[in-house]
Amino acid sequence: MKIIFLILISLSLYSSDILTKYRNNGIKNIEKEMDLQLADKEYWDNYLKHVNTTFGYIEKYDSILTCNKAKSTLKLYKRGKNSDFEPVKDYSAFVGKEKGDKVREGDLKTPTGIYDITRKIEKLDSFYGPLAFATSYPNLYDKYRGKDGHGIWIHGLPATQEREKFTKGCIAIGNSNLICLEKEIDIDNTLLIINKDKIIQNVSKEKLALILSQLYRWRYSWLYNDINGYLNFYSHDFVKNNTMDLKQFKRYKTRIFKKKEKKTILFKYINVIPYPSSSNVYQITFQEIYKSDSFKFTGNKTLIVKIEKDNQMKIFTEK
Repeated sequence: MKIIFLILISLSLYSSDILTKYRNNGIKNIEKEMDLQLADKEYWDNYLKHVNTTFGYIEKYDSILTCNKAKSTLKLYKRGKNSDFEPVKDYSAFVGKEKGDKVREGDLKTPTGIYDITRKIEKLDSFYGPLAFATSYPNLYDKYRGKDGHGIWIHGLPATQEREKFTKGCIAIGNSNLICLEKEIDIDNTLLIINKDKIIQNVSKEKLALILSQLYRWRYSWLYNDINGYLNFYSHDFVKNNTMDLKQFKRYKTRIFKKKEKKTILFKYINVIPYPSSSNVYQITFQEIYKSDSFKFTGNKTLIVKIEKDNQMKIFTEK
């Protein structure tokens, strides 16, 4: 109850009569108004004032690895005492033989994008050093663009064998550095950002507030069964990860919204990151908690969005 009152006091800064509504009608009667406040850009402008946005808005990750392919470097950043991402270590790296973004299996290119570290591999050929970290390539955006291939790792170097100063698409660093890196990171809370050159830093809080407010406006439409408001957030070239196009998606969602079910929709561990080498494209990830009378789901959600010229967020693929 103490937490509820703290929330109400905070919200009263935006709505002078919210406490009166709570006093007369109880908490359920002002939930809708509170959900609408979360879609207010002013709320996010204020919230982000003292939030570190070096790489974007990041709630989940404690470590960020950045790879600059042009300079063949891998750099580790970790959250410091003030939740700022601070540089910890620079590593010289080998990257793919060919320049550009990976598109096809065997093209000898290192991908450009945003990836999770999915697992640590220890039993592997000695050519790859003592261990390797597997990445989530190809990710949702890669698949949307028709890219293929697999097995993009961060790995070490052969102890005795000779090797060329490039890879088939992976990122390779010295074995002692790889062992040190293993000790520095928790792979479940580490993000890898790869770009053709410099990694975007000091991301605009204005743009992040815009995206976060529209993310919650999308949620508001979903939560309160506003099918037109909800579908307005989807691009004409939208394709869901299971190949459902916009027309099919509209039919599916219209059937769901017609049920008029009372829903609970919560977003946790939100991350909003500008996508490397893509103009006004952002990757949004979060844990979604969804409950209705007919369906329950708790799991990870990914949206790839573009900010249009009118500052409207459009989702063009999701998983």
